[in-house]
Amino acid sequence: MTDLSPADAGTSAPIDKPADKPRRPHFSSGPCAKPPGWSPEKLPQGSLGRSHRSKIGKARLQHAIELTRHVLRVPATHRIGIVPASDTGAVEMALWSLLGARPVTMLAWESFGQGWVTDVAKQLKLDPTVLTAPYGQLPDLGAVDWESDVVFTWNGTTSGVRVPDGEWIGDDRQGLAICDATSAAFAQELPFDKLDVVTFSWQKVLGGEGAHGILVLSPRAVERLESYTPAWPLPKIFRLTKGGKLIEGIFKGETINTPSMLAVEDYIFALEWAELQGGLPALMARADANAAALDAWVEETPWIEHLAVDPATRSNTSVCLKLADSAVPGLDSDAQRALVKEMETLLDVEGAAFDIAGHRDAPPHLRIWCGATVETEDVERLTPWLDWAFHTARAA
Repeated sequence: MTDLSPADAGTSAPIDKPADKPRRPHFSSGPCAKPPGWSPEKLPQGSLGRSHRSKIGKARLQHAIELTRHVLRVPATHRIGIVPASDTGAVEMALWSLLGARPVTMLAWESFGQGWVTDVAKQLKLDPTVLTAPYGQLPDLGAVDWESDVVFTWNGTTSGVRVPDGEWIGDDRQGLAICDATSAAFAQELPFDKLDVVTFSWQKVLGGEGAHGILVLSPRAVERLESYTPAWPLPKIFRLTKGGKLIEGIFKGETINTPSMLAVEDYIFALEWAELQGGLPALMARADANAAALDAWVEETPWIEHLAVDPATRSNTSVCLKLADSAVPGLDSDAQRALVKEMETLLDVEGAAFDIAGHRDAPPHLRIWCGATVETEDVERLTPWLDWAFHTARAA
């Protein structure tokens, strides 16, 4: 990428508005774009208005679990449960139910990872070892002590930084690997043989509806649940055992609280769409193509650059892009954030892109969702609009 010339630094002039818009301008990082071809009329109606405890309700919930296993290629040894409160609920269930038996190591390089640190340190009061890195970078993965339980995000949704692979996770680990994979599942390879707990939500890569989460448990995690009782009381929606035994029904479609059957049908639609695309390899390829199209534009555009420093750790879903220093000389963080918000507003009014401002806790940046339900052609149509929005907002 070339820098702006001194004559252009800090100045901008409006450019012509592009003629062609993304067919689907949905680039939010959650809830994310629905699968191509989706419409409410395509959702099966049989389970709607029925109890989730009915024969059809249980069957559809179990079908969702089986499809999840098939598309994600989750081993038969691992249990999959549908749980309340999205990915947050799934992570909290794991933290409150499993931690405390061993020392804990927390990894945090963006806002959601930092949120889990707060829960473990201030709510559970476990005095964890915390390995951090600034936005755009990863902590030293080689410094992780696998004698401890380790909690981390696979893909930092608010920083665009992901772990490159699972090679840093010890095969001989004594602790549990507890992974928040909410913006990674269905777009990145998750090595389930190295992960003891995996959580995600429906509204990310497959574009499902919110409020429901998935909790995947390895045999080692189940063993911990059945052999260890936390020192603190557990709310009903966190309880995974009864009488020292795993509540198996949770992993057979018998949910802890009442799920939305409409959301269940929507998730099933997305999973069946994923199978028609070719399963996990095809979903990963779609996300990779979207991220590559955006990256090609970044490399040619002097006013923007990746927030993620190392190309090997850049997300292919929640792609975070910051304003180049040479493009905004003299603008402090608040002014840059205001500029990004103005760009978002301009694009929203034009119907060219929705919800692309970065997370409020992160440095000012644009965040473009490139997950599998986004079409590469729409990413390519988006980039001229990003140029237009920047130059228009900068000239104002």
